[in-house]
Amino acid sequence: MRELPSSQLDPRIKSVWRINDAIWIVVSFLCCFVPFAIVAAVEPASWVFMVLAVEAIVFLALLVIFLIVLPPIRYMRWRYQLNDDFLDIAKGIVWRKRYVIPFIRVQNTDTRQGPILRAFGLSSVTVATAAGEHEIPGINTEHAEQLRDRAAELARIAREDV
Repeated sequence: MRELPSSQLDPRIKSVWRINDAIWIVVSFLCCFVPFAIVAAVEPASWVFMVLAVEAIVFLALLVIFLIVLPPIRYMRWRYQLNDDFLDIAKGIVWRKRYVIPFIRVQNTDTRQGPILRAFGLSSVTVATAAGEHEIPGINTEHAEQLRDRAAELARIAREDV
């Protein structure tokens, strides 16, 4: 069995994941909590308060899991490596995935940067094939541009060799 790829993501990606997850958890919590809070304000009933308590407990548990427990594990499991013939990506905590993308199949390389990634000086590199897109999130912006350009060059060379 092949060794895991050697390159890791930038450590600042853990903060980006925490912020993204916190936003989604808070928005989801508010969408579930507010309607029951309105019902409790209009017509107090014990079952409504029980639902609100369960939602609050689930909210706190999700915050602990997604903001404290998962980011370091997720970071340790995310690896990538750019070889002359292929891009190797390994990720996943419970369901581990390994992608080996030959450059002969690469159609497009791209960098992406949302507002949270931009605030941390990070970018994502996307490699597109006919089968779909593969993203490497959380790379220093300068390194991401170099990685994108190198992958595009290797894809061009692979097509010329055929």
